[in-house]
Amino acid sequence: MAISASLPTGILFPEEILHSEWFAILATFVAINTLMYGALAVAKILPKVHPGDWVRTRNQRSETRSIHPDASAVNEATDFLKSRR
Repeated sequence: MAISASLPTGILFPEEILHSEWFAILATFVAINTLMYGALAVAKILPKVHPGDWVRTRNQRSETRSIHPDASAVNEATDFLKSRR
């Protein structure tokens, strides 16, 4: 009881407020907001995914046009697609 006597009034909510409908709505909003910010933080940490690298489009060459005959292909995605066929 000594702890509650040392706290100024107004810091702790009365029990009626904690069981009210608007407080439950506010708590739900805060929980969803926290999950969204957590997901955005994790998404910023992970490397970017470029789905266009997985599929060869019409404007990508299947062979290199380099002056060096031993040059690798345009990107790893075309090599991957060639090996899958």
